[in-house]
Amino acid sequence: MNPKWSRLAALALVGVIILPLPPGWADARSRNNAVRLNVTAFEHARQLIGQGRFVSDHKGLWKTDQPSADKENEFIRVHGFDEYAKWHLAVDERHAEKTKARYKFPYGDFENLHRCGLLAVKSRARQRGYPEIEEAAIQLLRLIEKEKATR
Repeated sequence: MNPKWSRLAALALVGVIILPLPPGWADARSRNNAVRLNVTAFEHARQLIGQGRFVSDHKGLWKTDQPSADKENEFIRVHGFDEYAKWHLAVDERHAEKTKARYKFPYGDFENLHRCGLLAVKSRARQRGYPEIEEAAIQLLRLIEKEKATR
């Protein structure tokens, strides 16, 4: 028997076969651990919905409804990063405070919450493996539906 195979067979018997991890696996885990739900933004979104400050638009419109980089910069200049953060459902702790890169998953235009923004958040959070962010978007979408039903 080939010595390589006999060594593998012996390791398999004791359950010690170590396989290489897929490329980028460790980076993905650390990335996912660094991105967390922005509870302040979640509560802000709930308040906006309760106040009726939401646009009940359709999937796919976020491409045109989301604020431009210039509008983001102007909002930050006038209101600061604390207010800017309230419009993003996630915080990426790998980035420094007071930087745009720190805030992920925008959901509104700095005046109103957009349903299409939440649909985009839900989809991207699922694709990128952020179940907590995805669940927050689902809860907010349900609140919108509930609020629409009572009007």
